[in-house]
Amino acid sequence: MKMKRLLLFTFLCGSLMTSCSEDMDDVVDDGVLTDPDNVEIEDFIYRGMDEIYLYKSDIPELADDYFDTEQDYYAYLADWDTPANLFYQGLVASQDRFSFITDDYIALENSFSGISQTTGVDYRLYRFSNSNDIFGIVRYIIPGSNAEGTAIKRGDLFTEINGETLTVSNYASLLASPSVTFSLAEINDNTVTNTGEEVTIANSEITENPVLIQDVLEVESLKIGYLMYNSFVADFDIQLNDAFAYFAAENIDELILDLRYNGGGRVSSATAMASMITGSYTGEIFAKKQWNEDYQNYFLANEPDELFNYFVDKIQGGTDINKLNLSSLYVIGTSSTASASELVINGLKPYIDVYLIGNTTTGKSQASVTLYDSPNFGRTNANPDHKYAIQPLVYESVNANDIVVPYDGIEPDVEIEESLSNYGVLGDPSEPMLAAAINAITGKTSKIQTRTIQKEFNYQEFAESASLKPNYKRMYIDELPSLNLGN
Repeated sequence: MKMKRLLLFTFLCGSLMTSCSEDMDDVVDDGVLTDPDNVEIEDFIYRGMDEIYLYKSDIPELADDYFDTEQDYYAYLADWDTPANLFYQGLVASQDRFSFITDDYIALENSFSGISQTTGVDYRLYRFSNSNDIFGIVRYIIPGSNAEGTAIKRGDLFTEINGETLTVSNYASLLASPSVTFSLAEINDNTVTNTGEEVTIANSEITENPVLIQDVLEVESLKIGYLMYNSFVADFDIQLNDAFAYFAAENIDELILDLRYNGGGRVSSATAMASMITGSYTGEIFAKKQWNEDYQNYFLANEPDELFNYFVDKIQGGTDINKLNLSSLYVIGTSSTASASELVINGLKPYIDVYLIGNTTTGKSQASVTLYDSPNFGRTNANPDHKYAIQPLVYESVNANDIVVPYDGIEPDVEIEESLSNYGVLGDPSEPMLAAAINAITGKTSKIQTRTIQKEFNYQEFAESASLKPNYKRMYIDELPSLNLGN
């Protein structure tokens, strides 16, 4: 096919960029000289999306026979001002909310390991109705961070950072400042007003353990395990397994899995967690993968196991998982609950009873992978001249019954929202969302009953601290499957 021959040319030219740059300039229409560095990066982006993008068939420019000549191809690349414009405006399908590009894959890799620059204040931002002003509320303080031990705590509100009112246009830069001064606020007569108290915290690099809370609550002769888990980070699979060892030793009757702030992460960690919860289905299908047509057909013919995630009995590294053998699970979820978190909920439903307490989740069923500018898109031998990487969606996940996570999210069985004026203490049985989950277990509230807290005033969800991180609401696999279709 024309495109296959073309990409062989681009690979050869990419590996000899210095000698080819003049030739590439020559093929640009109207004599416009293009930046050879950008063309090199854009060539990598195109090749990566052409190779494995889930929605390849929806992008005409990714058809194998779209370009007649190398000149047509490089003229197409030169039309884009930046690699990001090519990616988002030229190659990402309209239904794709989650593929992304980064110019700093080191930061991306760090985020996948739970490493970030942060004050340690995890927050949710809201927008005042009919205004560009926003305010925040502290959701929790990361242990070991600079925020730990300061005057700021869960449930505190703030409207200003470094003396400036937060708005939709300045919040990201203000909250990423090297030192952040929070102007605390409170709700008075349905109005958010400053208290006059300020807390200054320096940003620093920390590694966050996603296992925030593990506890056993004794309620009406029941032992209820409670696990607050905030990201599926493979580097902390041992700590996750240890939490389940604790629950197994305590011989718990039920488990409440708090994923209210968990935006997802590594598929292998989600699979391991589901296996720890059940323990009875090793080797059976946890989820099915639906790739683009080329990859799907290849796997059907050659490697059918690549089309499935199976329940496991070991975590990566070979350690035996600790199993609870539960027949039911109670999950606390919110609009922040996404991707790998939803994978756990959806993947377990064919096997055990899963009840969602909270509000509707994000609605993300697709997994992505990091592609680097190297011959096989892997990290080894990545182009040393830049740090660009792309994170395209590569497959959609459905459960063993072929049910996909709804695009609009998973609806709760018991509906309850976090109230700004009554956030409660995480892990305390009286905290409203945890109390609702306990009530669902003990039968004090129907599993189909809805309960919504009235808002104190008009506001809408806007963003959260994780939305400033490169892996926000991502579900991803470890690496590109070990094949190349020659596209």
